[in-house]
Amino acid sequence: MNEEKILLSPPHLTGKEKQFMEEALDSNWVAPLGPNVDLFEQELAEYVGMKGAAALSSGTAAIHLALRLLNVQPGDIVFCPSLTFIASANPIIYEGAEPVFIDSEAETWNMSPQALENAFVHYSQKGKLPKAVIVVNLYGQSAQLDQINAICEKYNVPIIEDAAESLGTVYKGKKSGSFGRFGVFSFNGNKIITTSGGGMLVSNDLEALKKARFLAAQAKDPAPYYEHSEIGYNYRLSNILAALGRAQLLQIEERVEKRRQIFKRYVDEIGNQPGIVFMPEGKESISNRWLTTLTIDPKVISVSPFEVIKALEKEKIEARHIWKPLHLQPVFKNNTFFPHKQDKVVSEELFEQGLCLPSGSSLTEDQQDRVIKLIKQVLSR
Repeated sequence: MNEEKILLSPPHLTGKEKQFMEEALDSNWVAPLGPNVDLFEQELAEYVGMKGAAALSSGTAAIHLALRLLNVQPGDIVFCPSLTFIASANPIIYEGAEPVFIDSEAETWNMSPQALENAFVHYSQKGKLPKAVIVVNLYGQSAQLDQINAICEKYNVPIIEDAAESLGTVYKGKKSGSFGRFGVFSFNGNKIITTSGGGMLVSNDLEALKKARFLAAQAKDPAPYYEHSEIGYNYRLSNILAALGRAQLLQIEERVEKRRQIFKRYVDEIGNQPGIVFMPEGKESISNRWLTTLTIDPKVISVSPFEVIKALEKEKIEARHIWKPLHLQPVFKNNTFFPHKQDKVVSEELFEQGLCLPSGSSLTEDQQDRVIKLIKQVLSR
């Protein structure tokens, strides 16, 4: 029997995308901007509890514009988690600034408040504070934002909350993406909702968002001809893709619930296996469980994440490693890194032991049964 391929987190259509996109086509709003862009911004901002939003071509573009709006310049430093996708850090380089990497902590796998405090102490003694702190909510799990906010407020440094993976997550009663000066979302094809490609910058600072839209549309000055006083970008989301996003957003709560069910089923089936630890859920936090992730303790289980990934791949099942920490990436080999503790680098342990399992909201029970059965077989070798 030729089994179909099971992907890690494929796009999942609601059935309403065609209607929204046909309306855009029928009205001839196929240009880069249009009513769907405006409405998608309003609806997303309302959902996360922010005053406004700017729809953009990617989450990376949103981080880049947030850094521009915070006046990050060449020679500045920006604190960033090490355990994240490289897109969290690349925009710092775009502005000629230097990323300083902060380790994770075990409670949430996100930025370690202890390592962050150590970094602030170190740089304050040097008389050079960061222009911003980028905080990532990894795999849908919120960072310890109360502690991180308190540290950043003490040093009067703004937060950019990279919620690319955590739309729908709740921390202490508030939606993910609403805790920093700016919040960032991604609608890449593998995210919990998608616009094929796209992103969103959210904020309560409406003037800053107005400037973001200006910069994202090639920074065209209000003149009777093409005049430019600043360097801008081609970062705006198209009206057609915004229509897709509006249809997807209608089912965000159902998507969160489905992914949480998928996570729970994995835990119920293989969570009792000695040496297996699933990504924890932080206190007073409800994760969207964008991806189900776990660690395999090499002191207990002789099978490595690499071997599990390869075994699943042979059966047409996609699984992946946890992000490789940015301080270990060749491109950042000379950047400063602050560990959680001098004798404990949490991000490296998570990378060495971590595994991401198929978690898409369209995953069927039969498909998940296939994944679980194979994992049990591999772990029992």
